[in-house]
Amino acid sequence: MIGFTRRILLANSSLALFLLALQSAHGATPSVDHALRLKPTQSDVDLETPTGAEVAKCSVEGKSGGGVAGWIVRNGARQLLRRFLDTNGDSKLDLWCYYNTGIEVYRDIDSDFNGKADQYRWMGTAGIRWGLDGDEDGRIDSWKLVSAEEVTSEVVAALAAADADRFKRLLPSAAELDSLGLGDVQKKEIEKKVAEAARGFVGLAQRQTMVATGSKWLHFGAGLPGVLPAGFEGSTKDVIVYDNVSAIVETGGKHAQIAIGTMIKVAGGWRVIDLPADLSDSQTAALPGGHFFQQPMATRPETMAAEGSLSETVQKLIRDLENVDKSIAAASGPAELATLNARRADVLEQLAENAGNDEERDTWMRQCADSISAAAQSGGYPDGVERLKKLGEKLAKDSEDSGLVAHIKFASHSADYGSSLQSPEADYPKIQEKWLTNLRQFVRDFPQSEDAAEAMLQLAIGEEFAGKPDDAIAWYARIVQGFPSSQLAKKAAGAKRRLESVGKTIDLRGTTLDGKAVSLAAYRGRIVLVHYWATWCEPFKQDVAVLKSVQAKYARQGFSLIGVNLDEEPAAAMDFLRSNSLPWPQLHESGGLDSPLAIELGIITLPTMILVDDQGKVLNRGIHAGELDEELAKRLR
Repeated sequence: MIGFTRRILLANSSLALFLLALQSAHGATPSVDHALRLKPTQSDVDLETPTGAEVAKCSVEGKSGGGVAGWIVRNGARQLLRRFLDTNGDSKLDLWCYYNTGIEVYRDIDSDFNGKADQYRWMGTAGIRWGLDGDEDGRIDSWKLVSAEEVTSEVVAALAAADADRFKRLLPSAAELDSLGLGDVQKKEIEKKVAEAARGFVGLAQRQTMVATGSKWLHFGAGLPGVLPAGFEGSTKDVIVYDNVSAIVETGGKHAQIAIGTMIKVAGGWRVIDLPADLSDSQTAALPGGHFFQQPMATRPETMAAEGSLSETVQKLIRDLENVDKSIAAASGPAELATLNARRADVLEQLAENAGNDEERDTWMRQCADSISAAAQSGGYPDGVERLKKLGEKLAKDSEDSGLVAHIKFASHSADYGSSLQSPEADYPKIQEKWLTNLRQFVRDFPQSEDAAEAMLQLAIGEEFAGKPDDAIAWYARIVQGFPSSQLAKKAAGAKRRLESVGKTIDLRGTTLDGKAVSLAAYRGRIVLVHYWATWCEPFKQDVAVLKSVQAKYARQGFSLIGVNLDEEPAAAMDFLRSNSLPWPQLHESGGLDSPLAIELGIITLPTMILVDDQGKVLNRGIHAGELDEELAKRLR
């Protein structure tokens, strides 16, 4: 390790301090002090940095092995604080990882191994943003991945800094608009709005007084996203949008709501198409509204006040919610976590009770149910199941919104199922049967609710895993028929296609991780194994040796493999393949199990392997690695 330490280079100017530490250490492992003084390239990262007496409890360890070398920094409790690594063996660091409470929250990445970071990625409890920096100047040029919530946060940050470039990278590019398949009229309208937003941002940022340098983004506000189905005004693809999005910000202890407008989902996340509302001069007529579905905010009776302010009660509750969330992140044990999750639910219920209109009330109540359900399923709120049951009973009596009642009921069933699995004495077959029974009853009680499609999907998956393909096909078909415009319908149609594929040809085509076009049809004359995998799937890693073996044994006799990687983004797969060569093409599209490659055949579990004959027809839609040798020996004598 000392030899590696002596020769390793850190070309990033931001890491000059670390280089000096190495030079002064005469080849030894760098000191804790110098390691902790390294900072992320991007400033908005909440990371753990011990100070004072805590620094003396930290340690720096050398790491070497598996083609990776570098240093790991831990705190006194042995939790990770930093990782600085060379992942390609060229003796230069290319990965700088930062942690908070033992969880990785951010990393700088040098993907072209020239000593300068060109990607910045948030993760763990810090969100999912993934920025690209083509010119390696430390400023993000475009977003590879960003959530709807994070887009509104970026809009607020751009306003606070009057940073036009930061705002412009949240607008869809020409290529992204082209990829949506919009009809000519819609595309031209959106192009016009985007151009106006880009031109008008600087003036707006200078005029507005709602967001200042010290303003803080707190909350994303919107109803459910909607789908513009293929065929809408000449469109060729489904387009997913949010209308009437807003953001809540805090400035000097006061809260306000900013209108963001309409957002469109693209391959890398979400983009805005509107200029945020200039709320400072009360031009409510200019408030961005619903481009696709809803009236402009200014014409809606429940719109916010012209100055964008919230009631004192709601402002206090939002502050309470923020404080509870901070406490949950720092909770020291199960009892404290359960108390805090209960408190969070209390605050969300109070926000619903104090909502200004039915839509806001519905949003807060759904968030309350989802919060309780998630906490109960993770074991962080043992009383959550009972609370959801009581909440559902109360709403069933008091509310006329059957959709909300159904959502609470579904959240209750999910919480009951997830929390039951947490028990050390869990009887899995019994728990699974109760879960499926509850789902069947839910579908009978709420057949048209938005959650019914999800319930049917879970039922279909359950039947498929139980070895009952006909029953699974029936549930998948009900989703397709009952919810044709939903994303779940696409996955259900694909799963139905997969279950019925034996003896039929399937269409598989795409682009590999290294940019090459591949089509299953081009492999006619050879038996092909289509192998769906992801780096997070441990069973896949156990199958790798078998797959390499059968490829080596049968390739000359007419056998080929096509891999389909279903990691959310390509970086994880590319990192894996650098040290674990798989000598066959690997297709990839962003989105993981929700990517087009997965949806086409409704892939619901990994690894999945489909064996196709030399005529392109499916021989086995779910073959296992251990069965391959015998099957290929039979087919390729």
